[in-house]
Amino acid sequence: MTTFNCDTPLRFINPDYQSPATRRLRGIIDPASLQQVGSIGLCEQGDVDAALDAAGAAYQQWRKVDAKSRAALLHRLANAIEQNEACNREVARLMTLEMGKPFPEAMGELANCAPIFRYYAEMARDEAGKVAGTTQLGSFQHVRYEPYGVSVHIMPFNFPILLMCWTLAASLAAGNACIVKPAESTSLCTLKFMEHFRVLPAGLISCLPGDAQTAQLLVQSERTHAVAFTGSVAAGKAVAMACAERMKPAVIEAGGSDPMIISQHAPLEVAAAGAVTAAFHLTGQICTSAERFFVVDAVHDEFVARFAERTRQLRIGHGLEHSEIGPLVSQAARDKVMRLVDDAVAKGAQVVCGGRVPPQHPVGWFYEPTILTGVTAEMAIFHEECFGPVAAICKVADFDEAVRLANDSPFGLGASLFSTDLAEAMEAADRLEAGMVWVNNPLIDNDALPFGGWKMSGMGRELGRQGLDAFRRSKMVIIDHQPQIQSWWYPYADDQFYRV
Repeated sequence: MTTFNCDTPLRFINPDYQSPATRRLRGIIDPASLQQVGSIGLCEQGDVDAALDAAGAAYQQWRKVDAKSRAALLHRLANAIEQNEACNREVARLMTLEMGKPFPEAMGELANCAPIFRYYAEMARDEAGKVAGTTQLGSFQHVRYEPYGVSVHIMPFNFPILLMCWTLAASLAAGNACIVKPAESTSLCTLKFMEHFRVLPAGLISCLPGDAQTAQLLVQSERTHAVAFTGSVAAGKAVAMACAERMKPAVIEAGGSDPMIISQHAPLEVAAAGAVTAAFHLTGQICTSAERFFVVDAVHDEFVARFAERTRQLRIGHGLEHSEIGPLVSQAARDKVMRLVDDAVAKGAQVVCGGRVPPQHPVGWFYEPTILTGVTAEMAIFHEECFGPVAAICKVADFDEAVRLANDSPFGLGASLFSTDLAEAMEAADRLEAGMVWVNNPLIDNDALPFGGWKMSGMGRELGRQGLDAFRRSKMVIIDHQPQIQSWWYPYADDQFYRV
């Protein structure tokens, strides 16, 4: 059995690491040191066909496994994830080297993976359909759920393992086989994590590193039947259109530019601390990061002062060292952040802190956590997703203006409010145009509640009952156990016809 090696281009078709058929290679660069840490092959048609052959065969067996036995295997997988600490530490280390995530956060991400497999193992066992009240005496009428077949999972770089597990757990529990296309910049850690899946039947899980071409081959194949995608709006649109052309169901999570409202009733010390995490966690590279801040005039200056004081305490550095702020994932990502900050400053925004490449880190794609005030709708940062360590603050007159401006966005993933006023909390839940609303505790999620956005932030849901339904189709079944001729069948009786 081939052993994983980050210097050797590999694909994974459970239970084996294999040499890919492709000859297209890509080096993986540590965004902090700019040193190469490994290489991957960008999988092509031959690799896709091999994974599809294995997945198709595995699906035919997996779909026949009873719910109790399927759940037992998923619990066994959860046990493997929890118990193999050596593998997890190596996955976390590779994640840090590939995309800059601080090591404690990488380990924290992995700690949340096993529970989602346990959740869906039992959800699928419990939620298998329903019996409806009959519309005709003597007829047994019910709905049942069945898997689609082979699902494709196109992953982002920021939470490469956890978000993968969210959709894999639901799809496997529903009875599908799965093929993962990891983000190019986090393929090594994803491949290493595949070791855990060896407890599942052969061919049921595959991992094909690659680029947009690889993703297109998987999405467009007639042998794949459902797609889960997390990434940019542009790529999400392309995936959604390709799926629509084939009537293929898709869950699309396409990011956002989340607002955070700081009310005049906000607990300012708590709000400032929460804002630091909401804006700068993972160097701002989270789909639900707070990017646009709407701070009521009455508390604006005090909030900004406390927010800035806490922000200046953050340590910048390599994710394997003592730091909260690592590098951005790529030069292109940092260039975008710098463009948006420069545009805002040119149009009148003030830099409270940050706004530059840290002098002590000239090598690597670092950028200081930045707070801007005086942000207006004329600035690009007010409308675009920044996906970096920048908090853009707009002063507003009151709560109503904050809600109006928060909703003035093509995105609608999440939205946050800090307030101790119950009426404002309830109003925020009602009026904010987002798939998720947090009051006094941003960014958290729950395996049992749906995760996803409105508007350009995507369609479909991950997690919860909705996350399971994304990977299974319903079948209405009606059975008459005592067959008889029904009065409404052809031919009609003469007295039923219209008479002049």
